[in-house]
Amino acid sequence: MSAQISEAKLTWQGSTKLIDLNKVRLWGPWFVAEYRLRNMSKWMWALIAFGLGNPLLYLMSVGIGIGALVNKNLGPNGIDGVGYLTFLAPALLATAAIQAAMDETTFPTLQGFVWDRSFFSMIATQLRSRDIVGGIMIASAIRCIVNTVFYELVLLAFGAITLESIPVLSFSAIFAGIAFACVMLAVSSYVEEDDGFFALVGRFIIAPMFMFSGTFYPLTSLPIYLQWIGWISPVWHSTDIGRNLSYGHAVEPWLMFVHFAYLAAIMVAGLLVANRKFGMRLNK
Repeated sequence: MSAQISEAKLTWQGSTKLIDLNKVRLWGPWFVAEYRLRNMSKWMWALIAFGLGNPLLYLMSVGIGIGALVNKNLGPNGIDGVGYLTFLAPALLATAAIQAAMDETTFPTLQGFVWDRSFFSMIATQLRSRDIVGGIMIASAIRCIVNTVFYELVLLAFGAITLESIPVLSFSAIFAGIAFACVMLAVSSYVEEDDGFFALVGRFIIAPMFMFSGTFYPLTSLPIYLQWIGWISPVWHSTDIGRNLSYGHAVEPWLMFVHFAYLAAIMVAGLLVANRKFGMRLNK
């Protein structure tokens, strides 16, 4: 009997037949993304309402309210040769994309490590830590794209952008959103408990980044001791790219290179750190 059991153990191939490792390696991140998207679907209507309501309220108050005063005093082509709404649009899109992408890499990461510990269930399967990181970023990118499209539809309805400018504005906003989401995923991977850290990030990083990145007026209008906030902010880099590509805002070629290089650099750095930290926390 013992000989038969030993022979069965040696010849049993159930796991290799049931699990296609090549399929897991190829589609693993997408399985994780599917899980995250199913979670998002629980509050889908809230996301849609926020994606449409936020730009509507913002454009009615700031874009049209304050914009009317700006255009009245400076003329319809008073800022950068375009109307105030057109000037404002790339910055609003960049901020919306960054906020949407970041939201999917902060609290959900804490959820996976601490609240429901779903990441530990995933790593107990054939998934690797980098598959989990990749899945989170895929879900984050999808949410970023959807939110950006909603915002663009509202901007288009208000006449702030044209159909022809949508592709380049989408590119600049989504690029910045994903890049900053990679940074926030790396930061979130170090958070051990919900102690108000993300609230502090919102108040002392996201808000100043939005206010002092040339959103409402050219960055050069700020005192030199505040301009550095814009220089390190992905909002400013994305906004400058968007304004240049959408309506011809003057940007030196070397500065355009810096914009793209900066966003690419923080994206790669964020992914490298996130992959390393996820591996350390899930495989110890």
